[in-house]
Amino acid sequence: MSKVKDTYYIYLANGQISRDGESSPWNFKIQATDEEITTLREYFNQNSETEIENFYRAHVPYIQYHYDRENDAYDMTIQKIYGLIYELGDEEAKNHIESMGILQEKPTTDGLSQ
Repeated sequence: MSKVKDTYYIYLANGQISRDGESSPWNFKIQATDEEITTLREYFNQNSETEIENFYRAHVPYIQYHYDRENDAYDMTIQKIYGLIYELGDEEAKNHIESMGILQEKPTTDGLSQ
């Protein structure tokens, strides 16, 4: 796979990753290699699978949200998604994610947290 970084547009609502920023809505603009996009796609796929599990769990009224491992898994993966977008994103993406306060620690491009 290539180490060349291409521009991608990310739409979080449906996990869409596109190279075309004109034809569909997007939340974040990133520069990523093929490997990084594969990782991001895997995170989106994990959350999609977890959402299905959460749908079934939602029909069990005695399990509260904060005791539910599927919700914990979803939350952990969404943190990974935002962390990777933060790492790969343009300045606008970084500023928006920082303003959300969603990340426990601020990722850096060398893979170490600050």
